[in-house]
Amino acid sequence: MGGVPKEISTKNRWDITRWDQKAERAIGSKEDARVLNLYLESLEMKVSEAKIAFLNNGQVLTSQKIIDYLLGKTISRAKVLEEFQLHNDEILALLPKEYAKATHERFVTVRSHVKDFIKFKFDADDIEFRELNYEFVKDYAEA
Repeated sequence: MGGVPKEISTKNRWDITRWDQKAERAIGSKEDARVLNLYLESLEMKVSEAKIAFLNNGQVLTSQKIIDYLLGKTISRAKVLEEFQLHNDEILALLPKEYAKATHERFVTVRSHVKDFIKFKFDADDIEFRELNYEFVKDYAEA
């Protein structure tokens, strides 16, 4: 595969006398060397995750895509209210064939309540789905 090589930095500085170039690891058993080596191993695991994810999704694997994955640029940042609005727009488009007007109105009302709750609980205009948890659901139900 005639790909284009890319490099990124871990932004870590390390004493060259404590570095094994062949193993690409810090030398020694001190805490700082163990932490650095664990960090490097975790990066290798993330690269493997990226490769698997791209290949499983039938995507072309490039070094830039792996770098973007490592930097978190490919992670979906879907937000609750944005997705809720897309849902409500879909319901509206299907009126009156598949949904009643009252159904759409109820979803609009629920979105409004969720928006108010997010503003109250997080002092934010929206939150990512990955921020949702049991506490959010419990607190929303009690609000």
